[in-house]
Amino acid sequence: MASKAQEMMEKRENDGSAEKTLALEWKKDGFDQPCVKHRGWKAMPYVIGNETFEKLGTIGTSANLLVYLTTVFNMNSIASATLLQVFSGTTNLSPVLGAFLCDTYFGRYATLGFASVSSLLGMAILTFTAAFAKLHPPPCNRAEEACKGPSPLQLAVLFLSFALLIVGAGGIRPCNLAFGADQFDPRTDSGRRGINSFFNWYYFTFTVAMMISATVIIYVQSSISWTLGLAIPAVLMFFSCAFFFLGTRIYVKVKPEGSPFTNFAQVLVAAFRKRNLEVSDQLRALFNPPVLHSSVTSKLPHTDQFRFLDKASIITNKDVVREDGKASNPWRLCSLQHVEEVKCILRILPVWSAGMLYYIALAQHQTYVVFQALQSDRHLGRSSFKIPAGSFVVFNMLALTLLIPIYDRIVVPRLRRMTGIEGGITLLQRMGIGMVISIFAIVVAAFVEEKRRSVALSHSTVWGGKVVSPMSSLWLIPQLMLLGVSEAFTVIGQVEFYYKQFPENMRSVGGAFLFCGFAISNYLSSLMVMVVHRTTGGRGKQNWLAGDINKGRLDLFYNTCAAIASLNFAYFVICAKWYRYKDFKGGEDEEISMEKGKLSDGSQV
Repeated sequence: MASKAQEMMEKRENDGSAEKTLALEWKKDGFDQPCVKHRGWKAMPYVIGNETFEKLGTIGTSANLLVYLTTVFNMNSIASATLLQVFSGTTNLSPVLGAFLCDTYFGRYATLGFASVSSLLGMAILTFTAAFAKLHPPPCNRAEEACKGPSPLQLAVLFLSFALLIVGAGGIRPCNLAFGADQFDPRTDSGRRGINSFFNWYYFTFTVAMMISATVIIYVQSSISWTLGLAIPAVLMFFSCAFFFLGTRIYVKVKPEGSPFTNFAQVLVAAFRKRNLEVSDQLRALFNPPVLHSSVTSKLPHTDQFRFLDKASIITNKDVVREDGKASNPWRLCSLQHVEEVKCILRILPVWSAGMLYYIALAQHQTYVVFQALQSDRHLGRSSFKIPAGSFVVFNMLALTLLIPIYDRIVVPRLRRMTGIEGGITLLQRMGIGMVISIFAIVVAAFVEEKRRSVALSHSTVWGGKVVSPMSSLWLIPQLMLLGVSEAFTVIGQVEFYYKQFPENMRSVGGAFLFCGFAISNYLSSLMVMVVHRTTGGRGKQNWLAGDINKGRLDLFYNTCAAIASLNFAYFVICAKWYRYKDFKGGEDEEISMEKGKLSDGSQV
């Protein structure tokens, strides 16, 4: 018994000395951070509460806007669809500006606080447009030839609410994930595991919010009252703001460190100016001062990728280094730290482009599965109840919601013991698994559509001018569940990848990358549909994406999407093999064993 107790005491002493040694190593490597108390999971009730209510509010508001504009504001389908496309595209691009302002001037806490209040005001004003008769056109009288459209004042109030929602999205989307992860200490095992779990649970709350919005809130808006249906998300957003500000005292608030875009541009300009110089093999010949007085940035080691950028840090006779250790002209001489930060971003871009192409297949399927459901038997068993075609997306979210707790609490711990990797598998492996599952899901979708179409063509039931297949729409569920599983691997893997692999002073920009990928994927999806419309069909036959899908060949379109996804996966594998995980000590990447006491994924505060 005595020897056992002595062993435990020695273990505690060793653990304590290891923590002290690690802290000294961080400071020696140029990480001069004041003592910060990370509350970890103690801060999560406020962070997760803020995230959950914010998603319920924003998604509940935007999910049914097309119907709102056409029924309450009496807009025609083209005008309302165009307005929402502009609104959606601007909303997805606004995080870029929000990330720049956050990382450069305000920090994540202030940006999130301001953006949350802006979203609350936008939702409140949108609710007023439904509640007060003077803020929307009179109800449309179907007996009249034309409905009265909105007045300039009514449009101005509507656009004001949209503008406030865009401002809110621009601040919340790039900062919320990074702010939540900031509450964990990445220098400890528990902190690193907390970060990994946070990303999973964040996406879990996101999908739960989408499920509630796609069912309960849309039902209230469409069947009970638009005023009540829009007031509920506004009230939920109020609770989101309340949760956020209640946790103010215990949050870790990372200070901004100046414009990361300026540093990026300075490295490119300095490297171009010194393009005729040769990079020395000696690291001492490069400008490599320590990272001084930084609250977030850790020192990155020199890497041999993109060696031409190293020329930006070559010290020449024209370069002057001041007494404080900084270059007098950063557009001619850049530190090796800034050069390595630029390399991090350049390494991420190919992986980001592969993820962007992954979303195209998902976007196409989520659109056309509604048309498949409309021309299938949507009765639930022998009852008279019909499943709404737009509600089938819930099965996608349901699979994701069920998988995340199982993966986080059961699968990851077992994989961690087998592989020694903090997240069970590497981030790129996780993304790749999701891509393979998505290919399989699209192939299943093509097979189901081919069967549905063949049954429909041999059936004579006509509804709404279109032949409806007697095949049950429940056959669409397997492909939707598979896509949900695919998202759980690839999308969550991407979210975590951007947070951990972007330079620490650009983590908000990393969050904006995800939504930029969404925006570009939507544009590419529209382009793909246009190309298919113009190149298929002919000789008296309709194109693959005909309005009546029984007359088109949606199955061939799905097979084309599967082929594109397969090529994209091959491209992703090449990018993944070439990619080098960010590291702060030199030479170790995410696949390092946990027993070595290193940061297995390269993440730092």
